[in-house]
Amino acid sequence: MPAVRVLVGIYLGVAFVKGTTHFFGESSATDLLDAPVMDMRKVLIIMTVMTLHSVSEGIGIGVSYHSQSLGSFVSATLAMHNVPEGLAIAIVLMPRGFSLLSTSLWCIFSSLPQPIMAVPAYLFTQQFKFVLPIGLGLAAGAMCLVAFNELIPEALEALPPRRTYGTVVLSMMAMGAAQVLLRDSTL
Repeated sequence: MPAVRVLVGIYLGVAFVKGTTHFFGESSATDLLDAPVMDMRKVLIIMTVMTLHSVSEGIGIGVSYHSQSLGSFVSATLAMHNVPEGLAIAIVLMPRGFSLLSTSLWCIFSSLPQPIMAVPAYLFTQQFKFVLPIGLGLAAGAMCLVAFNELIPEALEALPPRRTYGTVVLSMMAMGAAQVLLRDSTL
């Protein structure tokens, strides 16, 4: 019942983000960067979610390489998927005073779990196949909650709603089209 494991993962992802939000608190004091803690809380939540989200992606890469052509498809799709993830991190860090170098390093750091988890997932595919739907569900739940509760509201503060939602829809369509093209070229 992979669908049940995905749903369990989604629930765990939402619970994780809500728990992290509660853990980091809602205070309005300042930190070393003179940014409100609320801003640093957002940075910590997004960085934590993005980094943990990469764990399940790494497992997905490793497990997918046991298929004839699926490994290349999954790797290419996730490589493309890492671009908007890096952009989301940069959009959060740069306005809060992080340097270009620091932001770039955090973007790279957030994806390090992918290659680290891909190797053991490939070597122990049978054991990882059970947790893969849970991990992917967790990543989806966490990312959706962050997108809807953090990223889109922040974009709406800076852009008109039509432009914000138009960008969201166009981005989703472009990613979907790229996945279809990649799948068709690798099968």
